[in-house]
Amino acid sequence: MEKTQIPLIDQYNRHLNYLRISITDRCNLQCIYCMPQGGLPKLRHEDILTYEEILRLARIATRLGVRKIRLTGGDPFLRKGVFDFIPRLTALSGLEDVSITTNGIYLKGNLERLKSYGIKRLNVSLDTLQREKYQRITGYDGFAAVWEGIELATKLGFDPVKINVVVIKGLNEDEILDFARLSLRYPFHVRFIEYMAIGVTDPDVPLCHIPSSVIKDQLEDHGELVPIPKSAYGGPAERFKFDGAPGEIGIISPVTNHFCHRCNRLRLTASGYLRPCLLSDREEDLRGPLRNGASDSDLAAIFLAAASKKPHEHHAASEQSIAFSGQMSSIGG
Repeated sequence: MEKTQIPLIDQYNRHLNYLRISITDRCNLQCIYCMPQGGLPKLRHEDILTYEEILRLARIATRLGVRKIRLTGGDPFLRKGVFDFIPRLTALSGLEDVSITTNGIYLKGNLERLKSYGIKRLNVSLDTLQREKYQRITGYDGFAAVWEGIELATKLGFDPVKINVVVIKGLNEDEILDFARLSLRYPFHVRFIEYMAIGVTDPDVPLCHIPSSVIKDQLEDHGELVPIPKSAYGGPAERFKFDGAPGEIGIISPVTNHFCHRCNRLRLTASGYLRPCLLSDREEDLRGPLRNGASDSDLAAIFLAAASKKPHEHHAASEQSIAFSGQMSSIGG
């Protein structure tokens, strides 16, 4: 398959030009909303796609119209060989944007080479600005390392540096304005994300989302929110800024105001399954055919099949947190 194929357009005329790739299910944190107590069984080495397999699938995806790839995990920096893999990925013809989502623990020491590989955009997960609370949420005293990495990334010219804040009732909603005020001092893109109970079923951790309307009300009490038009790679956030701020604020509402009608994503799991929707167990096996001699055209047909099965919307649009099967550590968020 050498030429551009039929693009990934689903039955609702959404152009699926964005592929999120989880390259590992390993994470060095145990966030209470992501990892149940006792942890999760890890994928075997042979059950994870090799870098060569990922590159082949990424190449096929670009020929089908994918223009943006985001590397996720787990945490992508935990996988051995990732810094040899990234420049090979960014060099693929047809890709316009390669970005990374990370918990930021290993960010500071790797920023120079990420920049040299053509990575310009970073998403860092950070749910509190308080060191002790960070340790309580993640199980690790790593706030200082993450914050130093974020500040250095900005100094080195990464743009944007997005800070992803999962807002959870009783945990960190008291810090919404603290995070928002960062946009007055730094060119950060602060993203407030409604919590979704995906894969975490620990009854001892009763977590509940804060509706985006409540988040927005708090922000508007601080000052006028000036709407920002969507950009090509702006993602699903409703975007705003305070007047004169170098940074911006985004609100992502997958539960109370879902954005399914404009979702342009497919997700490749660490184990080699293609998911048309994060909140659906429907997925297409790529690893099996890949390792059984499938041609590029055969694999492209699986991408097209996944696109055709992308649902019109998910079913989490309610005021109650709903649990889904699957684990974010291998799906990639």
